[in-house]
Amino acid sequence: MTSRRIVVSWLAVLAVLGSSEGARAQNWSFDARNIALGGVGSTGNLATKMIDEQRAYTPIVLPFGLLQVLSNTNRFDPNSKDFDPVLDIEYAASPFHWVIGRNKSNSGQTVFVNDIRNATLSRDLARYKGFVPANDLLAEGLAAPTVGGTIKVRKSDRGGFQGIYIGGGPYLSMRTVATIDPGLTNVLASGINVRNAQFPIASANEGQLALVVAGGYRGRFPWPAGVGSGSDREGLYVAANYNYLRGFGYEKDDMTVRFNTDTSGLIVDASNIVVSHRHAKDGTGFALDLGMGAVIDRWEIGFGANGIANRINWSGLDETSYTLSSLTSGNSSFTNTTTVAAADTRVELPVDYRGNVTYSVDQWSAAVEAGHGFGGGSFHGGLERRFNRVEVRGGARYTFSKWNPTAGVGFDLSRRVSLDLAVFGTNANIERKRQTAIAASIRFNHFK
Repeated sequence: MTSRRIVVSWLAVLAVLGSSEGARAQNWSFDARNIALGGVGSTGNLATKMIDEQRAYTPIVLPFGLLQVLSNTNRFDPNSKDFDPVLDIEYAASPFHWVIGRNKSNSGQTVFVNDIRNATLSRDLARYKGFVPANDLLAEGLAAPTVGGTIKVRKSDRGGFQGIYIGGGPYLSMRTVATIDPGLTNVLASGINVRNAQFPIASANEGQLALVVAGGYRGRFPWPAGVGSGSDREGLYVAANYNYLRGFGYEKDDMTVRFNTDTSGLIVDASNIVVSHRHAKDGTGFALDLGMGAVIDRWEIGFGANGIANRINWSGLDETSYTLSSLTSGNSSFTNTTTVAAADTRVELPVDYRGNVTYSVDQWSAAVEAGHGFGGGSFHGGLERRFNRVEVRGGARYTFSKWNPTAGVGFDLSRRVSLDLAVFGTNANIERKRQTAIAASIRFNHFK
C-alpha cells in the first residue's frame, strides 16, 4: 500500500460521509418527482416495489450533475496539483444532480488535503483557516439492488397470484465513524494556534463487497368484492426474500492522525499517521427481507424490514500496520510491518425498518414515510397538487440527524411525456453545510 493510497484513503474516510445520503435517498434517485416529495418510497420495501410495478410511469434521469463532475478531470488524478479527493467523494455522493456552488472548492480544504497527502503540512495551522470539518462523522449504508423475476405458480381471475422470486445482484456496504478533535476545528475556524496541544483524529472505515443470490415469495391478494374501488392496483401485497451473500472483498482501516503543537503553537515533526489495515477475500453470509403493502381505494399503506440478521463471516484475514512518522518532513513514504494473519471476523449490519402511508384524493396526493436503520431515525414526507398540465410539489426529509426541504414542479409535455424538476437541500460535504441541488427527469406515462 503506497503512502498516497493511505492518505487518500483517510481523506476518503472523512469525505465519504457525503454518501451517507446515497444509494437509498435523493442524491442517487433517478426520479425528480420522488425527490420533490421528500424521497418517499426510496428505501426498498419489497412489497412497495410490487405496487410500483403497477405505477403508471417510468422516470429517466437527466444527469446534469455529470457536467460538474467531468468539468475538470484533473481532480481525479493524484499526480495533479488540482487533485482533491474530498471533493471527488462529494461528487460520488451526488453524481447525477446539479449542486449549486459544488465546483467552488474551499481553498483551505484543497491546500490542507494536498499538504497532508504530500507530507508537506504547514507548521502553522492558521494557514488553513476556513476549512472546518464536522467533529463527529457517521456514514453508513448499503446498496444491494437485485434484478430478477417472479414465477407465478398460482393465479386468480381478479389479478391475484402467488409466486417464487429468483434474482441476484451486487452487494456493497460501507460504514465510517470518525471523530475530529474540537481543538483542531477551533484552530481551523479562528486561525488562532494553540500552544502545547494535541489534536487527534480517529476513524474506522469498513467496507464489504459481495454477490447476492436471492430467492423468495411474492403474493398479491385482491380484496373481496365490494371492498375498495375495484382498481387493478388494489389488494394486499406480500413479499419475502432470503439473500445468500458470497463475499469477495472486505477492507477495514483503523486510523489515528495526531497533530501536536509546540510552545509557539506550531506543528511539531512528531505529528504522524498510524493505520491498521485488514482485508479478506472470502466471506459467506445471509440476510432476510420482508415487506407488506396494502392498496385500498385512495390509501396505500406499507411496512418493510430489510436486512434481518444481515451478516457476513470473513475468514483468511491479513493485517498490516503503516506509519507516516511526520506530516511536515516532505517524505510521504509510509513504513509498514510484516503482514500477519488476523482472526476471523463477522460483520453485522442494522435492520432497516420502514413504514409508509400515501393518500390521494381528486387533484391532491400526500405521502409520508418513517423508519429506523442506517444512520438512526429518518422521515420523508411530501404533498402534490395537480393542475391541468402542471403539478406542484413540496416536502421535507430527515436523515442522519439533518432536516432538508424539497420542492418541485412537473410539466406535461404531451399525454405520455412529462418533465419533472426538483430542488432539494443536501449535506453531502465534509463540513456538513447545506447546499442546494437541482434534479431533472423525464417521465414516460403509461396508459392501458
